[in-house]
Parts: sequence; structure tokens; C-alpha cells
Amino acid sequence: MANGDRVIVGCTHGEEDPDRVVTAYLTAVAALDQGKDVVMWLTVEGVRLALRGYADGIRVDLDPPVARVHGQFIERAGHFYVCPICFKERDLDEQELVENAELKGATPLIEFAAEGATTFSY
Repeated sequence: MANGDRVIVGCTHGEEDPDRVVTAYLTAVAALDQGKDVVMWLTVEGVRLALRGYADGIRVDLDPPVARVHGQFIERAGHFYVCPICFKERDLDEQELVENAELKGATPLIEFAAEGATTFSY
């Protein structure tokens, strides 16, 4: 990809801050729709977004519900880099990761951004 075609959307939140979560997904999906290569860098409570079923209960009575934009992100081949330290500190099960999610730390994130990336943080 050419310089400027990579986007990193950092999300540190889960169900405790649904507005930040949905904004992170909306940003990521918009970038995918523009043909960008997108990584959602999930840290702190955000690591839970990479678990099957977790997004289903966030903003269910609001538009858009997180489940919808979560599904769009996966369908459009967005990637989740899940902080392995944050994930393991929460005793979460790696077998429950959604499609396109991997435990990847700061080094792979920096490698992804090495030739330039637009970044957002929520």
C-alpha cells in the first residue's frame, strides 16, 4: 500500500463507554470504505471487543448498534490487533477471538505504521 493508505484506530473502551466504541468503529469502517488498510488497536477494556458476542450488547437500542458496525468492520476485512498484555491480564480466552483478530503487541503495530499511517484514538 502507498503511504497514507494505512489507518490505525485505537480503542481503549468497551461497554463502559459505548459512544467512544461506536465512534471508533464508524471511523474504521469509513476508512475501509475508502480502500484503506485498517487496524483497530485494542487495548485496556477495548480488548473485549475482539471477543465473539461481546459487541452484541452495546448500544442495542441506539442507531447504530455496535454489533452492526462491528460486523461491517469484519466483513470489509478490517484487522484487530489485540494487546496481548491487556488481554491476558483480564484472563480472557484466545479461542474466543473473532475473525481477523490476533494478539499482537506494540512491535507489530509499529511495523504496520512504519511507512506511515493515519491514527485515531478513542
